[in-house]
Amino acid sequence: MICLECDGLFGRWREQARWLLSHGVDPSQVSWNGEREADLFSAPHGLPTELGPLRSRIPVALPQLLQAASQYRGDQRWSLLYEVLWRVSHGDRTAMLAGDALGSELHRRVKQVSREAHHLHAFLRFVECPVTDTGPQFVAWHEPAHDILEDAAQHFIGRMGRQRWMIATPDDGVFYDGSTLHHERKCPPQWQAMAKGQGDGSEALWRAYYTHTFNPARVNPGIMQGHMPTRFWKGLPEGDLIPRLVLQARHGKQRDGQAAAVAALPGKAIHDLGMENGKPRARLRSDQA
Repeated sequence: MICLECDGLFGRWREQARWLLSHGVDPSQVSWNGEREADLFSAPHGLPTELGPLRSRIPVALPQLLQAASQYRGDQRWSLLYEVLWRVSHGDRTAMLAGDALGSELHRRVKQVSREAHHLHAFLRFVECPVTDTGPQFVAWHEPAHDILEDAAQHFIGRMGRQRWMIATPDDGVFYDGSTLHHERKCPPQWQAMAKGQGDGSEALWRAYYTHTFNPARVNPGIMQGHMPTRFWKGLPEGDLIPRLVLQARHGKQRDGQAAAVAALPGKAIHDLGMENGKPRARLRSDQA
């Protein structure tokens, strides 16, 4: 059994896979990061020292597909990619297709990675920091399920302009200094401390806005949790408000179609003045009666 480490880096795994293919190493004989248990009677060994004689041709679209799937955190994260690569390099391109069992799992992982990147874009909340000469002006904390931060963070370069910002996660982190995006595979503790528990003056304003615009008449908890999983609520300023607002909706507020604070506001009463010549009379506000 060949046991390898790629440190979660697709570029390193790709180079290792290239050497393995050149030696004709079967997927059952290689493992990354201890994903597969070695046979009791086999001796673990490393990557061959020289490039082998075999050469493989693969479709142009395959590396991009494998790179996207490599961000998925789960069982056989790297071994599955090599199995797909092995089959395609030996002429079986169905391994890339969703109709194949292996290809179906590959595309499911790509879809999950894409969805997690969307969650980062949708639910990340930047908080303004005290202005310094070199530090971030905005920081955010996020807990993604998959290894999507480095690629997904590119989205904010265009959105944030020349501002300096930083995103910290339990695993890695990124810092944009206004011109270059720096990625740390292991997030520095000071980044995590800076991002966790941050708050600014806008948080109270946002909570008030969310409470007053919440529409109980249209709330559907199942659909809401499908679009905004509960694991992200703790990172949102309004996260702790959502259960209470949903509970109020279930206990009668759906009949008003308004949040309690809005329904209680004084307004102008409307009175129906009855019928005239078989037609409804004009409705008159109480302050005009």
